[in-house]
Amino acid sequence: MDLDLYFSEHFGVDPAILDEYGAFDISMVSDLPLFIDPFLLFNSDNPVYQQLHEEILRYLRFLRDQAMPDLDKGLINAWYRFKEVKQNWLGYTLFGNDGAGLGEKFAFDLHGALGDILANFGEETVTRGSHLEKLCLIRPGVGKDNISDFTTNLIKAYLCEYTQTFAREHMRDEDCQTFAVTRAWFNYETRTWVTERYYLPRLRQDFVLLTPVDVLTRDDTWINYGDMIAKFSQLPDAVANAEQRASINQYFKRALGSDPDAKQRRKATADTIRRFPELIDLYIRLQEDDGDRAHSVSASKVQDTYRALVAQIRHALADIAGRTEFYDKPWRSYDECLQRARYFKSYIEDNDGYLLFNRAGKPFSNEKELQLAFGLVWCGTDFDINREVNNGRGPVDFKASFGAGDKSLIEFKLASNTALKRNLEKQVEIYEAANKTRTSVKVIVIYTAAQAAKVERILRDLKLVGEESIVLIDARDDNKPSASKA
Repeated sequence: MDLDLYFSEHFGVDPAILDEYGAFDISMVSDLPLFIDPFLLFNSDNPVYQQLHEEILRYLRFLRDQAMPDLDKGLINAWYRFKEVKQNWLGYTLFGNDGAGLGEKFAFDLHGALGDILANFGEETVTRGSHLEKLCLIRPGVGKDNISDFTTNLIKAYLCEYTQTFAREHMRDEDCQTFAVTRAWFNYETRTWVTERYYLPRLRQDFVLLTPVDVLTRDDTWINYGDMIAKFSQLPDAVANAEQRASINQYFKRALGSDPDAKQRRKATADTIRRFPELIDLYIRLQEDDGDRAHSVSASKVQDTYRALVAQIRHALADIAGRTEFYDKPWRSYDECLQRARYFKSYIEDNDGYLLFNRAGKPFSNEKELQLAFGLVWCGTDFDINREVNNGRGPVDFKASFGAGDKSLIEFKLASNTALKRNLEKQVEIYEAANKTRTSVKVIVIYTAAQAAKVERILRDLKLVGEESIVLIDARDDNKPSASKA
């Protein structure tokens, strides 16, 4: 069964050609959790990437020079706000590629920072260069998705040209079209964004963009707030001025208080960095000096994502598709949800599907990755499937519906979740009420014998042992027959 899940499959392109070209084989069904890291452009030996980073800095210097407090709101929207470049199929959107983009809060945060704490942007003396990621160190709410969205928008013309070259050399004419791409590049003379035409792959009524593998990362950008907090102990010692160094240490000790716990320590660290913002530049310099490792770390993360969410999913689809009933439509959405969950359980436990959840000996670290893996396998259905549906009471992982009167939910949980018992008692029941449905399936993924025992205790305490709507998936790798013995 050919489900055309990935770029290479949908457009009939040999994956080896994509690999040789250096592009990631993106999904045509759902965003994959990868992001463009501007540091990989800055620290690259590739002069094209270095020039791209310089163009990003040029635009930020332009914004800095216009960062007057009374700047017209219309210009802030025109210069600072960007839609997500959804056509690269990268990011956090599940079951689709429509992300939120960079909204008003990001625009005004960046405008305010460039007029204040980032006023010296482009003229730093401690670091070897300027970095967009500095914004996420000053405004902790600015994450890798914001940084990646901003970077992607500023290098959109390059991504269009990169994809256009591939399309002309390796793709069929019937799979491509010339598109007018809005906001492709910025004209500094007119101070406006320019629309440009490119010959690109066509997916329904929209175009598709490829992204080079070597500018991607997964978990976070190389320069990021969490890492700065973790490395704080190295920063005061890097302060050259002895009096300033003493002031920083004294302030931190006072903020720390007596017998602090981990949360209090993080708060004291954050307070100290806000009080002495020069520590931010020292952290960035630390990351610059260790920059060569950024490429190997990011490459490993991207390869891991490819193995888990492309190569292994392909294997899962081929295996599960052999069970043709998996893709048949049951009578009710509840039957659909329960049957899909049970087949997925069977694939994980009875075949080598547990490798999907234990790639390279490492289990999925969060429930979003579980949702994405399950969602990629669950395709080719006649039901309307939505991911992370939020009806005011919090998001639920999946909602399957067939018409207005037939809706069911699936909630994925890791057995390691500390709130698992409370979730089973309350969470899905609340979701059912919010979605006006009384049917739901709870899927719990278990990685260790200790987790299995924990789940058994919880189900026994809640009198849920044997409940058909609770599907336990044993994804352990220590109780499966080895491939040589199978």
